Amino acid sequence: MRRGLAIPIFIIFSCIIISTAIMMRPFGEPKSTEMDDYIIKNAQNETGANNAVTSVVFDYRGFDTLGEATVLFTAVAGVLLVLRRYIHE
Repeated sequence: MRRGLAIPIFIIFSCIIISTAIMMRPFGEPKSTEMDDYIIKNAQNETGANNAVTSVVFDYRGFDTLGEATVLFTAVAGVLLVLRRYIHE
């Protein structure tokens, strides 16, 4: 039963992976540069940051960065909670 189900699932999964690889655009070719040009021209005026990368990470994508930091903190807290017995020895 399992073997009969595993083969069709493997074939479907393989088809999805192969079709996704075929449909991808070539590596390194951006789809559009509109957003890049906008950030380069307006980052310092809108955010006050001299570094465009810093302005994107902390100002334009601030909530996303906060979410990533929350996930990272939760993961570290979980690992410390699990390993607390070994840390104190």
